[in-house]
Amino acid sequence: MTSAAESQSRRIVDVGNAKIEVIVDDKGGSLIVLIPSTGRGCADFDMLTAGLAKEGFRILCPEPRGIGGSVGPMTNVSFHDFASDIASVIKQEGGGPAVVAGHAYGNWIARTVAMDHPNLVQGVVLIAAGAKKWPRELSEAVTTINDPTQPAATRLRALELAFFAPGNDASSWLEGWHKDVTESQRAARIRTAPESWSAGGAAPILDLQAEDDPFRPRGTANELKDELGNRVTVVVVPRASHALPVEQPAAVVRAIRAWAQRL
Repeated sequence: MTSAAESQSRRIVDVGNAKIEVIVDDKGGSLIVLIPSTGRGCADFDMLTAGLAKEGFRILCPEPRGIGGSVGPMTNVSFHDFASDIASVIKQEGGGPAVVAGHAYGNWIARTVAMDHPNLVQGVVLIAAGAKKWPRELSEAVTTINDPTQPAATRLRALELAFFAPGNDASSWLEGWHKDVTESQRAARIRTAPESWSAGGAAPILDLQAEDDPFRPRGTANELKDELGNRVTVVVVPRASHALPVEQPAAVVRAIRAWAQRL
């Protein structure tokens, strides 16, 4: 079977004040754009990309600023700057409309794209989106994971706390973190008013949750649906935590395919 890496190509897209490296699997039809989690890049989506491509989707994954060949301002920026990067990629790669899927932190950027550029977005997928509030220890765990001076065992415990369900191997995520990107993204969140992105425009939303995600306690499962109504479809994936697309990629593919077919 062809691997994700063998079926993908890479190109640099000039989006104005930034240049964005885009990983492309363009042999499919309907477009899905994938946006990675805090401080991480498109490699996290290799299994997900392969599965979605097999289902007939065309995939774009723009690397965040500061990862791979993506370069651009990383200070004094907001979600709207990152969303503009994504929108420019969609325009230059065919114009959409696309399903925009964001993992964890990426779900905020996906919603911002839908808010700022509704003509480019057919639907929004939130992959392991956090609740409106979560325990401080989880944010502290992300800081620990991003700190290469911490012992590997300490970072692994933080990964197991915040990102991986019991029984799932967290060791693969000891690598692949970009501390400067995490810091830039955290600062961008502070600079962005929640009301400017949280509703995700008017697009249909798939709220794809992980059953064991500490960022999304079960009591908050319908938090977004209660706020936005029938625009939101909730699907819960068992045996997964905040690293959902790595832990259960096949289940994520099935959920996205079933939901996208109804758009």
